[in-house]
Amino acid sequence: MTPTVGTDVGIPTDDGTADAYLTHPADGGPHPAVLLYMDAFGLRPSLRAMADRLAGAGYTVLVPNVFYRTGQAPVVELPGFIDPGARPEIFRRLGPIMRSLTPDRAMRDADAYLRRLAAAGTAADGPVALVGYCMGAGLALRTAGAFADRVAAVAGFHGANLATDGPDSPHLVAGDITAEAYFAHADQDPGMDAAQQKRLAATLTAAGVRHRCEVYAGAHHGYTQADTAAYDPQAAERHWAALLDLLKRAF
Repeated sequence: MTPTVGTDVGIPTDDGTADAYLTHPADGGPHPAVLLYMDAFGLRPSLRAMADRLAGAGYTVLVPNVFYRTGQAPVVELPGFIDPGARPEIFRRLGPIMRSLTPDRAMRDADAYLRRLAAAGTAADGPVALVGYCMGAGLALRTAGAFADRVAAVAGFHGANLATDGPDSPHLVAGDITAEAYFAHADQDPGMDAAQQKRLAATLTAAGVRHRCEVYAGAHHGYTQADTAAYDPQAAERHWAALLDLLKRAF
């Protein structure tokens, strides 16, 4: 891993300024660019550390606070370690904020995030990769469809509600995707059950999207997040191997 430099940045959007974290190898680049979509707990030290690890592998990484309309991250108070007892109250406060991020708003924001990445002097020209965690997996999937000409690869880990039977389910953009896709589901995840997993894979296949969908046996929803009780070191390392392998093929 190479040394990295991280900076807090602001991203102008149609609805204000999104706070974000931009990190890249210390040599200044340019390096292939990655837009990293946060989980529901948001932009915080552990997520910055994940972005730094990805940057250390040779990428310029942007992590926006997708809840910026509510305020700068963290938009709700978080303990240093998120255990099961803390989750109900955190999600009670996060619920309305999450619901306010409509698909239309999210894709308007995605355009701003992609433009900010393209303008970063440390980012290489050309399409970018997307990676998302938890709710961020759905945002990554939608972005891959909405901005197909700007996306070379898309990955989602322990995503939730990626392939519901609703009219605005993220998987419905599959027909527009040209990127290679990788999705790794948590085992027995109520937010992404076997029916949804099957629906997502079938839809990607029918659309001709080059993809791989896997279930990480024994891993719980949130298995990549080191500041939560769901963290699974073995599954997390498997995720890093799969993500870096995807990025090597994309760039």
